[in-house]
Amino acid sequence: MEYWNEYARFFTALFVILDPFAAIPVFLSLTVGYTQLERNRIAWRTAITVSGVLIISALFGESILTGLGTSLASFRVGGGLILVLMALVTLHGQASREPVDLIDRDAIAIVPLAIPLMAGPGAISTVIIESHRGAIFGGHAFIVIGIILLVSLILWVMLRMAVPIGHRLGPMGMSIMNRLLGLILVAIGIEIMANGLKDLFPVLAG
Repeated sequence: MEYWNEYARFFTALFVILDPFAAIPVFLSLTVGYTQLERNRIAWRTAITVSGVLIISALFGESILTGLGTSLASFRVGGGLILVLMALVTLHGQASREPVDLIDRDAIAIVPLAIPLMAGPGAISTVIIESHRGAIFGGHAFIVIGIILLVSLILWVMLRMAVPIGHRLGPMGMSIMNRLLGLILVAIGIEIMANGLKDLFPVLAG
């Protein structure tokens, strides 16, 4: 089982990758004309879908990789690269989300809000990498799943409060928050890539 600071880092990484601040504007634009009750229902379904996808990834993601003939070290490098690219897009203030104009509004809780807006490649790769650090079905797994559920709970609360948060922060506040989260994500992504490269090329570890 890892030290608690490692779990704190995983919590931070997962929260930054899911980036509920970036999801709020999309959530509000997709739910124009919805009642508050309907928005609450969409927020709940989104959080449930995100947690389900990430928990399945934590429990069975490594087995899927093995079946595909991909090593975890390679996945670390690829996952870290995805995080860095996502962070660079966020830092430049560009839209990094899927187009939503043609999406069925009745299914927005699953697509695009949960997948791929939040439970995308970056979040999935981070969860798989973290779950590999300990036993698949043991204390480590329970803590990883607990962190996933905690982050999903925070996501649900923030989506339920999307309207007041959006009004309170305003466009400038949302932009500042996204850039701060993007900067943190760059550092996390580079560290994941570095660990993967060390596994692929042990000579780099000295």
